[in-house]
Amino acid sequence: MLRRDLFALTAAGLSAPSVLRAQGAWPERPLRLVVPWPPGGGTDIIARVFTPKLSEVLGKPVVIENRGGASGSIGAAEASRAAADGYTWMLALDSEATNQTTMRLSYRVMQAFAPVSLVAMGPLVLATHQNSPWKNFQDLVAAAKKAPDAINYATPGVGTLAHVATTLLQQLGEFKLTHVPYRGGGPALQATLSGEAQLVTIPAVVANPQIRAGTLRPLGITTEGESRHVPGIKSFAQQGFAGFEAPTWWAFLGRAGTPEPILRKMAEALAATLTTPEVRNKLEEQGADVVGSGPERTRRFLNAEIQKWGQVIRDNNITSES
Repeated sequence: MLRRDLFALTAAGLSAPSVLRAQGAWPERPLRLVVPWPPGGGTDIIARVFTPKLSEVLGKPVVIENRGGASGSIGAAEASRAAADGYTWMLALDSEATNQTTMRLSYRVMQAFAPVSLVAMGPLVLATHQNSPWKNFQDLVAAAKKAPDAINYATPGVGTLAHVATTLLQQLGEFKLTHVPYRGGGPALQATLSGEAQLVTIPAVVANPQIRAGTLRPLGITTEGESRHVPGIKSFAQQGFAGFEAPTWWAFLGRAGTPEPILRKMAEALAATLTTPEVRNKLEEQGADVVGSGPERTRRFLNAEIQKWGQVIRDNNITSES
């Protein structure tokens, strides 16, 4: 499992501040990290946990640039046009894999970007407002079967893993909900809290503060089994959907064509960042597990995600207008 694939740099005696020492001039100026989602969503939360330490390790500021819209594809397209000089990077959400099938894009992620590392993984949560009549997932399924398409659910956008995974749940469970896409996890959460949406599927890192406060009621999670990040809540695989697994993930990508020494230095810097207890602990507190896979493992993972979810998207005729 990729979650076990943590870097061993610190064990080898490479402290964070010394990782880039005596390895050339790069970076000579601030770096840009494109986050293709609005502030307040899961990707933005994850980025703001590790970028201060990454800036410290690199010795130059890493400036977050939020470019939300179209399920992350607007920001990704912007990043794909950047110079391959090591000064523009992107933190991709799981939607980057599903977008490859649902959308007509100006770029292909595996050609436009160079994988550096999976940063973290965690559960998606299907949740409802505390005042909802559905006390558990079985209640929801029964209500949806009784009145198909009468119940709506919010997601961070069309074609996101939250959308595609919830579509697969409906297919497997033979019930129907109405999808309401928003421009990120934060807006989808707010819509559910306000009553505009009846359900929401979002990363635990976005949902957890409201779950802990009691304003959101989680009905199920998308990891294989129960997760310490949403304690006491069964996975969908444990609720009759054997084999169902759709964890959310965040991957750090550079531009294809970036000089190999720079890609290697960034991989080392990110590894040193993720292995520091302060970053690891903060990510875990938010509801995600540090992964820290290297470039090749990340490449294989992304290709597998594109293929796996591409088939679900085609089977259910999901498009950017869904």
